[in-house]
Amino acid sequence: MEKERNSAGNATSAERRPLSESKTPSRIFWVILSVILFFTIVGISVVVILSFAHRTSKPVLQIVRLTFQNHQGSQMNQSAFVDKSKSTVTYHVTSPSNHTTVVLFDSKNGYVCYKPADQNACYLRKMDDWDFENVQMSFNLSEHRLNQLLLQNNQTKYYREFLGILPGRQAIAGGVGEAIRTLCEQTSIYWVRKGDGPGKKRLIYLCIDICFPSNVCLSVCFYYLPD
Repeated sequence: MEKERNSAGNATSAERRPLSESKTPSRIFWVILSVILFFTIVGISVVVILSFAHRTSKPVLQIVRLTFQNHQGSQMNQSAFVDKSKSTVTYHVTSPSNHTTVVLFDSKNGYVCYKPADQNACYLRKMDDWDFENVQMSFNLSEHRLNQLLLQNNQTKYYREFLGILPGRQAIAGGVGEAIRTLCEQTSIYWVRKGDGPGKKRLIYLCIDICFPSNVCLSVCFYYLPD
């Protein structure tokens, strides 16, 4: 009788053994699938984070174009390159004779730099409150993605500004900031300051016409100050 029980127990164990063994591959499959899904989710998350960081690290460069007439009635084309990551606004002013002058506003370092067309020289001065306001207005326009402006000529205000060139006063390239240093690479940088004009004994060296989104146009004229 006992032998029959043992035989029955052995038979039952033999029947149960394949069932437990059949569950083992199933568990391994689900463990492997869970690991694969985990690493897939982690990989996708890393790719998304890196791509977002790469996009946000790129400098935001917006181009705002202006078409206007200077005080002499000549048609002028002007492009403003707004780079908020560097806190700069760079104006490229093209004359009717197709000569381009560059005017750079660097609000980070507080300088305005003029690079006249066809000249191997740059002229530098410190920014004032009005300069900072114009730079901020350009930043605001870039946020609205405006890329074309047409100034209202009947409402445009024209002013003339005189800048006296300080003879023998060259700026040290290492102290003017990266943007101006790049613009005036291998070019002498001279300090200028605002003045009342050259008077009768001195001649105006050159003038640069530039307009701003505030519907104000300036004719910036340079002259040499006495030694």
